[in-house]
Amino acid sequence: MELRKLFPRVIAVCLALALWSTSAFTQTRQRLVDPHDDANELSCSPDELALMVPVTETKPVWEAKPKPTIDLAPSTSSSGSGFIKFEPLLLAAIDQRLGSRYRWGATGPDRFDCSGFVWSIFQATGIIFERASARNLFIRFEPAPVEDQFKFGTLVFFSGLKHVGVVADERGFYHASRRQGVIYSEFTEYWLKRIDGFRRVPLPVQVSD
Repeated sequence: MELRKLFPRVIAVCLALALWSTSAFTQTRQRLVDPHDDANELSCSPDELALMVPVTETKPVWEAKPKPTIDLAPSTSSSGSGFIKFEPLLLAAIDQRLGSRYRWGATGPDRFDCSGFVWSIFQATGIIFERASARNLFIRFEPAPVEDQFKFGTLVFFSGLKHVGVVADERGFYHASRRQGVIYSEFTEYWLKRIDGFRRVPLPVQVSD
């Protein structure tokens, strides 16, 4: 009789422990990955990838966003005519990657993180530099002149140097979003208040001839 009375209580305790474990795991995951803030995504190298929690991939929504018209008119910046020849190549590289999914540490061909996307498009145009995190890219390159900050091709950095994109124009930029993949985003108040600075990737001699 005692065993019959005790059995339902044991079952109830087991169920309660199982529910508690599931709830604790869910809360821990929500604290590690914030699905509502793309600017919190970390730009990582493959070595840093193992320290991070993977994010479930979502379908890119580039098709639902307007595609900006990039003005490739001659620039008056100190970069000279070399950058004018380079811009169409960079734009073509970006177009090829739009809609690609996000993956930490990835540099292509169809998965990218934010710094991996930036590295990939410049590599495709013949501009070679070492793959690095957003923070290291910010340190490596010279600040963009004020007149070049919102011009196509300038690197823009966000959220404590944790995220990087490529300026399209004064209205928006291209980047690899953790939730949406490689997309064009507008410079809304959300993004503008998170900007840390701008950098310009130097062009090699053979491109500026």
